[in-house]
Order: sequence, then C-alpha cells, then structure tokens
Amino acid sequence: MNERRNLPRKYLIVYSRVFERTLGKLLGYLADLSLEGAMIISEGKLDVDTFMSLRFDLPDMNAFDSNSLNLPARVARCDSDISPGFYNIGFEFQEVNEEQKATILKMMDMYEFRR
Repeated sequence: MNERRNLPRKYLIVYSRVFERTLGKLLGYLADLSLEGAMIISEGKLDVDTFMSLRFDLPDMNAFDSNSLNLPARVARCDSDISPGFYNIGFEFQEVNEEQKATILKMMDMYEFRR
C-alpha cells in the first residue's frame, strides 16, 4: 500500500478517550496522532468517508487550557485490529486552527512513546 502520510506519526503512551461530539458517543481510544489526523482503537466499525465532529479528552488538566479538543474529521480508513473484535480507525482532520494545532503538538510532545 502506498503511504500518503506527510507528517510523522506519534504513538501515544496515554490513551485519551475519543467521542463523537454531537451525540457524546464513545468511539474508542486514541492510539496515534499527527497534525493531519489520528488513529483510534475501537470496538465498532465506521464507514470510510463518514464526516463527524470528534472530541478528544485531554488527559492532564494541569497541562492544557481545556479538558477536551474538538475537531471535524473524515473517516479515512477502518481496518481490523490484530486483537479480535477491535478496529483501527484512521481519521483525517478537516480543519485545524492555530490553537488546536498547538494543543495537538503539546499532546504529541507530552505523551509520545520515547524510542
């Protein structure tokens, strides 16, 4: 498969909950993050090319100005995980303003695996 990612992916050591913001439905847990998108691990499938508003819980209240990050996103892929009954769902962010970009960069810096 041809890799189309332009920015490096950061695998996180803190798994923040990710919700569909308008319904408040838990979609899964954040597994990796970049300025262009994110991957979650979920128990449910999502249809590719579905657009939704996501809410990411921010794990450290003292480090951020808010307790969540809200972003519009498109489901870019939905594949079976190596664990039966789970899915890896890739989201492509649709719009990221400067404040949101700063929050994403801070999350990537604070919570990435150190390799």
